[in-house]
Amino acid sequence: MHTMEYNTTREKIELLEYGRHIQEIVERCITVEDPIRRNQMAREIIELMGQLNPQLRNVEDFRHKLWDHLFIMSDFKLDVDSPYPKTTRALVEKKPEPLPYPQSRIKHRTYGKKVDLLVKKAIEEKDPEKRLAFAQTIGNYMKLVYQNWTKENTNDEIIKNDLRILSDDKLQLGVEDSISELTKGNKFRENNNTGRDGRKFTGNRPNNKFRNNKFNGNKNRNK
Repeated sequence: MHTMEYNTTREKIELLEYGRHIQEIVERCITVEDPIRRNQMAREIIELMGQLNPQLRNVEDFRHKLWDHLFIMSDFKLDVDSPYPKTTRALVEKKPEPLPYPQSRIKHRTYGKKVDLLVKKAIEEKDPEKRLAFAQTIGNYMKLVYQNWTKENTNDEIIKNDLRILSDDKLQLGVEDSISELTKGNKFRENNNTGRDGRKFTGNRPNNKFRNNKFNGNKNRNK
């Protein structure tokens, strides 16, 4: 009586995308004593692997990738002539270098890193008038970002105080300095896209059917 063999009882497959049959052919290729026959069989396995995984053709140097996979499936025991440098266990198991993540801290996460960079640029400005205009623009942008982030309105004094903290007291705006131009424009656009019933327009203008009919009517009366 034939007993069913489950995959859980079989040996582990190195690369699941090629299946157990390719794994068994690779293991058979390792045992071939004739080097000519072994090299020929390895090339045939490469062709079969390429047909089973056509998506690899979109990968740069996909044939090099196939040969690497062949050596991995053979547990690096296959002794054949590869057209590419042979991969090794050390290269495959080598861990990538850790990515250098930025370590700088953001004083106010609400405004983001870009505002910190703008503040530093404004501090470097030597011309007092240009520095003031730069500070007003930054405060203007900070208010817009604050409202978009919190979905709440805020007064200018809070933004000016945050700008003073971000700049270490080097950028200070007075009571008379306005920072509301951008936010006013934003509110105007929102109100302009809202009808009397509170519904926002989808971007299509109301049709002029009534006005056209009226014009046509006057035109007909003139006739």
